[in-house]
Amino acid sequence: MSGSLPFGFGVPDDGASTPGFDMSQLGAMLQHLGRLLESGGDGAVNWDLARDTARQAIAQAGDPSVSDAQRRDVATAVDLAQVWLDPSCTFPASSASGAAWSRSEWLEATYPAWQRIVTPIAEHVQSVMSSMPAPTELPPEIAGLLPEGTPPETLAMMAPLMGMARQLGSAMFGMQMGQALAALASEVVGVSDIGIPLTSDARPALLPRNVAEFGEGLDVAADDVRLYLALRECAHQRLFAHVPWLAPRLDGAIDAYARGIRMDPDRMNEAMQGIDPSALGDPERLRELMGSDLFALAESEEQQAALRRLETLLALIEGWVDDVVTQSCAATLPSAERLGEAMRRRRAAGGPAERTFASLVGLEMRPRALREAAALWRQLREQRGIEGRDALWAHPDLLPGADDLTDPAAFLSADSISDLDAGDPRDDSA
Repeated sequence: MSGSLPFGFGVPDDGASTPGFDMSQLGAMLQHLGRLLESGGDGAVNWDLARDTARQAIAQAGDPSVSDAQRRDVATAVDLAQVWLDPSCTFPASSASGAAWSRSEWLEATYPAWQRIVTPIAEHVQSVMSSMPAPTELPPEIAGLLPEGTPPETLAMMAPLMGMARQLGSAMFGMQMGQALAALASEVVGVSDIGIPLTSDARPALLPRNVAEFGEGLDVAADDVRLYLALRECAHQRLFAHVPWLAPRLDGAIDAYARGIRMDPDRMNEAMQGIDPSALGDPERLRELMGSDLFALAESEEQQAALRRLETLLALIEGWVDDVVTQSCAATLPSAERLGEAMRRRRAAGGPAERTFASLVGLEMRPRALREAAALWRQLREQRGIEGRDALWAHPDLLPGADDLTDPAAFLSADSISDLDAGDPRDDSA
């Protein structure tokens, strides 16, 4: 009679054993790997696993429900912010009232958007990995992870399994995604905090707990912090709601980035050699492993060009919001300059959560030319007024490019700007 291992591997039951070989240790590793593969799902990302992982991490960190008082404070700040923004931009407020969310509520409200954003990247990563030939024998760095004395025939049988594991990374990506979203939920102050549309109802929302943490150490009254962040949130939502081509353009830039993904075999091998064998049998340690450079990407020219376009568009969004908010509260909120500088530093540097997300998909959602973009929008307003400044959002071809941010004078004197004064016929449908 023969014993058995997971995945149908047979083991002779004749009492013979290989000195130094612990079959139970190998069995535990294979059983855990089997459970991981079974949870992989059909897509590039196991989104159910991602949501469960994020929920658990948020709950473990503590996520108290938003109180009635906090909801009233946010609603009051949003209402006042909308009044202050009216004279500072041409895009009107929506009829949606302000919302106050816990971190878990932020996760649920933005989850569909993350699926839309991340899935193309994960699919391209999966496609690249699937195109790599399955090994006929275990790579030395993998074989070295197995218990000492593992029989050669067992190593040979596991080679196809490792090839399958490389192709079915859905569960691993799902765990990573869940960790990244939980980290983001602990830092974002609103639904538009990273500069891209995460909801479609134009409803401004703030996370009171994170708003309070943002204000710590700034020596600014809590009401002022909340109002300033409400101004930014409402300005973002007005822009996203009234520039219909903006969200598809951002999605297109992210997809173009994903199409340029290439795997770096050397970096992958380095990451594999650094794996602790015991991590394969421990779910918590495996999650830590998944946060490493295991799926290292090599930058391609296509990626660099797409990333530059995305960073420029994010900088233009943030720069416009910065100018609008500065105009709306410069004379009425004494702490606005200090708060604005704190936010610019935060957006330019990126917090730990943003770096976690960047390590996951290789994509940094932060504008590198934020100050230059804000200065250009300010000059446009001073030269052409609020209507002239906002008119550039009528068509993507009217927006400044990366080079224009370094030479705003040339852009401001360009024919495309003069055409707007003459009544350029382009519209959003172009």
